[in-house]
Amino acid sequence: MIRPVLIDAGPLIALFDSSDNFHGRIKAFLSENLCRFVSTVAVFTEVSHMLDFSARAQHDFYEWIMYKGVYVSEINQHDMSRIVSLTEKYADLPMDFADATLVVSAEKTGIREIISLDKDFDVYRLPGKEMIRNIFNSA
Repeated sequence: MIRPVLIDAGPLIALFDSSDNFHGRIKAFLSENLCRFVSTVAVFTEVSHMLDFSARAQHDFYEWIMYKGVYVSEINQHDMSRIVSLTEKYADLPMDFADATLVVSAEKTGIREIISLDKDFDVYRLPGKEMIRNIFNSA
């Protein structure tokens, strides 16, 4: 069964940048794990910015989204109050906007797993002190 998993910018950048230190590990991990990836437009923006060295890499990334390599979790105006609350709570890290949208997405969708290169998701908590488990770091 294909399980839904959130995906952060780092693994997406590594997937589309063959010079990234994590490129091989991410490709291997993604080929070995059957997942339906879910992310946000904020994450896509971060990835696009980091791939700006190559129009080809950006184009490949956009096509991958278009062909549902990753599904878009919508963040709306109503979600901004939660994003503000989260970024205030985790200001000492600090929590960036893209990470906040992923936490909100986890709250809205019920997805409790993520693929991230960052350790920040080990700190972030959902209501009830529930974690979003980083399955890349535990692999």
